[in-house]
Amino acid sequence: MTENAQQQPPAPSTDLPTQYAPADVEGPLYERWVERGYFEADAKSDKPPYTIVIPPPNVTGSLHLGHAFQHTLMDALTRRKRMQGYEALWLPGMDHAGIATQNKVEQQLAEEGKSRHDLGREEFVERVWQWKEEYGGRILGQMRRLGDGVDWSRERFTMDEGLSKAVLTIFKRLYDDELIYRAERIINWCPRCLTAISDIEVEYQEDAGELVSIRYGEGEDSLVVATTRAETMLGDTAVAVHPDDERYRHLIGRQIKLPLTDRTIPVVADAHVDPEFGTGAVKVTPAHDPNDFEIGRRHDLPSLTIMDEHGVITVHGPFIGLDRFEARSAVVGALKEQGRIVAEKRPYMHSVGHCSRCKTTVEPRLSMQWWVKVGPLAKAAGDAVRDGRVKIHPEDMSKRYFDWVDNMHDWCISRQLWWGHRIPIWYGPDGEVVCVGPDDEPPTGEGWTQDSDVLDTWFSSGLWPFSTLGWPEQTEDLRKFYPTDVLLTGHDIIFFWVARMMMFGLYAMDGQAPFHTIALTGLVRDEFGKKMSKSNPNAVDPLVWMDAYGSDAVRFTLANGANPGADVPIGEDWVKASRNFTNKIWNATRFALMNGATIEGPLPDASEMSAADRWILSRLNTTVAQVDAYYDDYQFAKLADALYHFAWDEVFDWYVELSKTTFFAGGEPARVSGRVLGEVLDVMLRLLHPVIPFVTDALWTTLTGGESLVIGDWPKDSGFRDKAAEQEIELVQRVITEVRRFRKDQGLKDGQKVPARLELTGTALAPHEAAIRQLLRLQPEGDAFTATATLPVAGAEVALDLSGTIDVVAERKRLAKDLAAAEKEKSQANGKLGNEAFLAKAPDHVVDKIRTRLAKAEEDIARIQAQLERLPQA
Repeated sequence: MTENAQQQPPAPSTDLPTQYAPADVEGPLYERWVERGYFEADAKSDKPPYTIVIPPPNVTGSLHLGHAFQHTLMDALTRRKRMQGYEALWLPGMDHAGIATQNKVEQQLAEEGKSRHDLGREEFVERVWQWKEEYGGRILGQMRRLGDGVDWSRERFTMDEGLSKAVLTIFKRLYDDELIYRAERIINWCPRCLTAISDIEVEYQEDAGELVSIRYGEGEDSLVVATTRAETMLGDTAVAVHPDDERYRHLIGRQIKLPLTDRTIPVVADAHVDPEFGTGAVKVTPAHDPNDFEIGRRHDLPSLTIMDEHGVITVHGPFIGLDRFEARSAVVGALKEQGRIVAEKRPYMHSVGHCSRCKTTVEPRLSMQWWVKVGPLAKAAGDAVRDGRVKIHPEDMSKRYFDWVDNMHDWCISRQLWWGHRIPIWYGPDGEVVCVGPDDEPPTGEGWTQDSDVLDTWFSSGLWPFSTLGWPEQTEDLRKFYPTDVLLTGHDIIFFWVARMMMFGLYAMDGQAPFHTIALTGLVRDEFGKKMSKSNPNAVDPLVWMDAYGSDAVRFTLANGANPGADVPIGEDWVKASRNFTNKIWNATRFALMNGATIEGPLPDASEMSAADRWILSRLNTTVAQVDAYYDDYQFAKLADALYHFAWDEVFDWYVELSKTTFFAGGEPARVSGRVLGEVLDVMLRLLHPVIPFVTDALWTTLTGGESLVIGDWPKDSGFRDKAAEQEIELVQRVITEVRRFRKDQGLKDGQKVPARLELTGTALAPHEAAIRQLLRLQPEGDAFTATATLPVAGAEVALDLSGTIDVVAERKRLAKDLAAAEKEKSQANGKLGNEAFLAKAPDHVVDKIRTRLAKAEEDIARIQAQLERLPQA
């Protein structure tokens, strides 16, 4: 912690602006936290460690609601642990984002009329570094706006010197252990980005295509196959059928003519074919389809590549030079001329993969690439969860994790890019292959060249939990803060980033998993549950909401929707409601400070307190215990809901209101309640701080004179409970709630005063008469008092004189009209529900709707009749 952090705290003050203005508070307050070093973790500390490494956002990225959501939760976890006395490290950083970043710079060059090839590799990479320094990392400033309590002194980048050394180290170890190899396999290929891409970089969407059925062969020796990619038939090397399919048994092992070509291809029997799907016969194109590639391997079929890296056809005269989509139409046209098209279906909606960066349709392509042999690594990743070393939360997400790691295919790690960690393999003039580690000198001399590919971005980000702490060096940070405590991330990348970190962490760190807990969240959606997308009008920039309502309001809204593993709907009205909550906290705390709330001196003995004092302290400690339990179970929505209702309902709407008469009367009871209110506010602000840090810190320092809640203590449940006081105040609440409801039913305005007689003698309500009258606007009964309405409630009786407050005749007439309408609605609903012919024909949802109308009508009738009975006679 910096020297500034040791300054004396300011004296308590009641000088708060009348209104909370987030823009005036949040920016300066965050800078103060950073300047004082509150977020900096000390590896030499004897405090127990608590570590979270941030899922590194792309250097090209900006803060979206998904980031804001997960960052809010990680920040809340870290702030709470810091307050609990842990040496809390939340480590920030960014991913170099190979494809996305290279695309950005190539777009810049295109505007200058150039390509990367005009610059050459070395100059292009230097240009990318310049772009990164000038434009990259915008999201880091946006994280400050959100209030991320990260240790900026430890900020890392996946291509900085230390992380680059880690990448070379683990590549060399995996290579030497024969867990990295080079082979020709089917990969996802982007003809625009000109590189292999990972599964996570492929976005699938329903596209309108064409399904054509093509007859191969002649006469009795023919069969029909269906395809949405007719152009790939030029690379077919077989037709496959199921071995038990009687329709084609006579063809198995025989050669048939491939249309449009001079080739014949065999019919092979393979159990992969579904005889119930389509015609039961499938074309096999091993170089352009992953399933076909596996069939080809099983049957030793040749693989014919028919298009280049741009998706341009390279075989068969009339089609050479055509783009794949042009070729598709041309091939179908040629087949029609030969009478080979048996059927066509258009539009045919089917799922098609697109590059997530440029939206180009992905092409399965046979290519020589570098691979990680994941078998033993994936088994270790599965075992670590099965034996309890790593917990997945919520637990039902474990099945998805096991489905992935137990069935993982070898991982293609090479990318045909220039920006990224270059593969550390050198090829010699006589076929030599040398892997060069970080401390090795690369081979030199004529004919030696380095592999031109770079590593998949996920390769370096898979090392993130330990490379960011200094690995492969045995640093103090690594010893103190590894393994990390929790990985909080979306369930959508459990298969990719999470699994890779588990594999690499266990491999590199001698079986120590990279985190104790994997806490999986859902995805942020709009208020109607639809996925947010830049292409849709429902995408929201969280910075716009922060500007309008404050960062705390956005944070609280996100936390309030965060049920483990479930998607999070969010709408602007909900952010407005959270803004109202922060305003309520501000205004109520300001009122409390102006009316004697204090933390000075010890808390009075329970015998000196009123029932309301004991009640709120009992509820306070129950809330502390609840919030702790919810945090430990990653139940953010429940803890936010508990804090909201405790603060707004119990503290502000009930305790402060019940205590007003005490404060106004003054004396010793007011001093006691002022100290209790100060205690409640102190603890409440501490509990709220991890989720809404700005408004709580501003208020808490004013209330207590303390330096900052960031380094304050987390509250503990003192064990104080007073069930008798809770029951007593519940009776008070029942009386007030019931009379308020009656007043509303009679159309009385909130501030309208009504003469009343309270019969409270002999009940626990007697000491609360002044507060009850104050909250219900009930005047003393007076000499001319006439009880026109009497309400028995909670063992007491409240008699009201409404003769001077409402027009009884008009009110009876209005209620009689409402009663007649409700009775008519009931009669109609009963008539339909009693009609057997109607019930037999009507859909279930229609019948349910009528039953709901009946229940509502019966409820209205009971309510209106009760109101009429309570009205005085005209």
